[in-house]
Amino acid sequence: MTHASIAAVSLNAAVDQTAFVPGFALDRVNRADATRVDAGGKGVNVASFLAGFGHRVALAGLLGRDNAALFDRHFRTAGVDDRCIRIDGATRTNIKIVDRTGDTVTDLNFPGAPATADDLNAVAATVADLAEAGLDWVACCGSLPDGLGPDTYARLIALARDRGAKVALDTSGPALDQALQARPDIIKPNIDELGALLGRTLVDTDDVIRAARSIVSDGVRLVAVSMGADGAILVTARESVLAVPPSTPVVSTVGCGDAMVAGLIHADTLGLGLADSARLATGFSLGALGQIGPRLPAPDQIESYARAVTVTALETTTEGRIHR
Repeated sequence: MTHASIAAVSLNAAVDQTAFVPGFALDRVNRADATRVDAGGKGVNVASFLAGFGHRVALAGLLGRDNAALFDRHFRTAGVDDRCIRIDGATRTNIKIVDRTGDTVTDLNFPGAPATADDLNAVAATVADLAEAGLDWVACCGSLPDGLGPDTYARLIALARDRGAKVALDTSGPALDQALQARPDIIKPNIDELGALLGRTLVDTDDVIRAARSIVSDGVRLVAVSMGADGAILVTARESVLAVPPSTPVVSTVGCGDAMVAGLIHADTLGLGLADSARLATGFSLGALGQIGPRLPAPDQIESYARAVTVTALETTTEGRIHR
């Protein structure tokens, strides 16, 4: 296995608190029968997943000083090189209320400490230092904290690409829109985020592929569109594939999209083609479905999941219709 040098960027990490509440209901007293707290956020998850597959992974970003100890412990355990800047205040908390009897999940996401231009400059300097030392990939993942403008990721992507690193991006809204101008190598929106980016609802496979190809034509090498239980569509300039996972018991959907990003980067380090990349990245996501927190099953289990994924090549006719 080829081990790459990778940096993930996490500007808006989160403390993920999960409470298991049987029969959860609004406007009444609820009692949790279990709870757990994990270091989280998209960049933290991607870094942790890739470190678990043996890659050399550093995490650049921002963490609040008030509750950094949880992240300190996690990075040591996960084998992630902690290059995050500590800022005043606390890293935000996201609360997930899981009702296994009713099969519901309720999210409460809180704001975190605001960031400043100086904070971003410090992160950019860290990414530049890491890239100058030699990086294969930079993964820019997650939302932006208050205080940082929508051009933030565009700046970091340009910085990384200028120093020879490939870049994967997973964000949404204006930050995604502006970041596309810097031409990341991979983006991984979900179907709703891609539709919002283009200002329309994507209703079928044809819509998704046309939308993805419009972005590929502007210089993005690979657009991977996640669609939940319906799988994912991956589009390059020459190919399009649909990857459909088998039915799998779900422990938590948190981190599934982050696992796909990690899987796509890992697949690139192995030199895989589009179909095999789709299969492996979907296997990563399936692995995340069975876990709570930033961890995946062992590589042989991920490979077993990947073998169960159905991948279908999609072709476009001259009329623009998509056919399997």
